[in-house]
Amino acid sequence: MKTLLALTLAAFTATAAEPFDTVIANGRVMDPATELDAIRYIGISGGVIKSISKTPLKGKSVIDAKGLVVAPGFVDMHQHGQGPEDYPYKAMDGVTTVLELEVGTADVDLWYKLRAGKTPINFGVSIGHIPVRISVMGDRPSFLPPASSKGAKQRATPKQIAEINKKIEHGLRRGAVAVGFGLQYTPEATQWEALEIFRVAAKYDASCHVHMRSKGLASGLNIYTAVHEVIALSAISGAPGHIVHIQSTGNLTTPRLIQMVAAAKQRGLDVSCEVYPYTAGMTDIKSAIFDAGWQKRANITYINLQWVATGERLTQATFEKYRKQGGKVIVHANPESLVRKVVASPHTMIASDGFMGHPRNAGCYSRILGKYVRENKDLSLMLALKKCSLWPAQRLEKCAPIFKKKGRVQVGADADLIVFDAAKIIDHATFTDAEKFSSGIKYTLIHGVPVVKNGKFQKDAFPGKAARGTIR
Repeated sequence: MKTLLALTLAAFTATAAEPFDTVIANGRVMDPATELDAIRYIGISGGVIKSISKTPLKGKSVIDAKGLVVAPGFVDMHQHGQGPEDYPYKAMDGVTTVLELEVGTADVDLWYKLRAGKTPINFGVSIGHIPVRISVMGDRPSFLPPASSKGAKQRATPKQIAEINKKIEHGLRRGAVAVGFGLQYTPEATQWEALEIFRVAAKYDASCHVHMRSKGLASGLNIYTAVHEVIALSAISGAPGHIVHIQSTGNLTTPRLIQMVAAAKQRGLDVSCEVYPYTAGMTDIKSAIFDAGWQKRANITYINLQWVATGERLTQATFEKYRKQGGKVIVHANPESLVRKVVASPHTMIASDGFMGHPRNAGCYSRILGKYVRENKDLSLMLALKKCSLWPAQRLEKCAPIFKKKGRVQVGADADLIVFDAAKIIDHATFTDAEKFSSGIKYTLIHGVPVVKNGKFQKDAFPGKAARGTIR
């Protein structure tokens, strides 16, 4: 009669001999968490990494990654485009989780419900101050409030602030992964209103993703006070503070702003910031950003604005015409020399701020790896992977523990992986032709399922899952 130990060992041996669902073979595995950079075999079953081996593994399907890099898929914390037309571009750019954390939503449950089972990559959202404020002020729903709207230009009463806080807390209890702010779009939202929301966020360890209140140096309320505000809100409330697209708001002063964030962090504050690798941003021309004085604040003029619909550069006449009409405008405001500095900084993360009409929607991450890592040698490949995958996941994991299994190539982590050619990866989208796939990503796996296979997007694969905080 066999002993219990013998039976257990036999069962273990039989289990160990079973092939994995998928094996990624002989690739250069790079894990930004441990800085592993070596040839390995990865065994995946049930959507999870089960083995990382120096020796070959058996798999029902095998991906030959010889000569290619295997890394965690990118976690994009700032992706506005969250529709079926956007996701193929993100997958082809190596993104495995897309998150709308700046603007967010006012209805977390509905937002997730609309995407469940229909999405090729993982998806998540913040509870957003902008849409919540719009709803409390009685405005009609909109993505960004027009400059003349109550959501932008009406001061909230104590009762309204209490209602905003209530809705923010409800969103966090329903699994929002963060709290989003667009203070430049809601200029009449006071510092006290923002602080009250930060205090709610602190109760849930939720990071607050802030489009800063102001820019430029023309007045007492300027880009420095905008950074001071985010740092102070975090320090007073205890909620993590995160400045979105710091170079887009900061322009030529950005290196100093990053220095301020780094110094605050060195003093023990939980603050961080993100950048995108482009010389131009994009927003709605009807927003408060273009209120009187915008040229002086941003140190630009009409010729720096490009109308997305036609590609034309604006004049005073066309600016006034489109300002009444509303729509997307590209804002050319930063030199390439600045972009190189902020992308390479050890204190910034990468996030696309993606939206149809701008090349960052399709090319952000391939541009980082192709242009700034390989061609310019502004930063190492390992540092780039940290900025694009590990650090964003770590930024969110306190509020949403699901992110402890993302941004890493480790046993037990989600099999959200990319396989790419480091010698060829590059972006192709431009300001005049923004809808072009990046190249060089051979595979994008979501929970072990390829949504990019042999460099081609798989149209009928929908393994994406909700990246959601704890529901209380």
